[in-house]
Amino acid sequence: MSDSRITLAAITGAHGVAGEVRLKLLGEGVDALSAHKSFNEGALTLVKIRSDNKGGAIARFAEVTGRDAAEKLRGTALSVSRENLPSLEEGEYYHADLIGLAVVTDSGEGIGRVIAVENFGATDIIEIEKDPAPEKGQKTFMVPMTPQAVPRWDAESLVISGDFVDQ
Repeated sequence: MSDSRITLAAITGAHGVAGEVRLKLLGEGVDALSAHKSFNEGALTLVKIRSDNKGGAIARFAEVTGRDAAEKLRGTALSVSRENLPSLEEGEYYHADLIGLAVVTDSGEGIGRVIAVENFGATDIIEIEKDPAPEKGQKTFMVPMTPQAVPRWDAESLVISGDFVDQ
């Protein structure tokens, strides 16, 4: 699978004047993030975290002492070592493991590669970049990460049903 570090959140800006930061959560929520006390190979130590009641979080790190320091961290991804994450059950995956996978149809036709995994509320959505890219029209398309659309995947490729291929 991919890199040994997994990004769980990103700092989107400062919150207040005391050095708290706003977070965009990329994982399973505040509880999953609060299970880790150290991020970015020890560069940031989590002191406290709470939900912002909008799908994100507000956090305080020991190393951030004021608003200016918090603003300088805008755009910083918070990552942890894969070894610090829970084991995956059958059918589970980390988004990072899907990014870059070759995409083929269930009949073996090469389609492209996974470039993003999004979640707009119902289920994960896989964005696929077509290869070769068409001269005109859409260069990417999306499929839901459901058994009907994606019957299987492994460390080498993601297989999608031909019914979901955007021509």
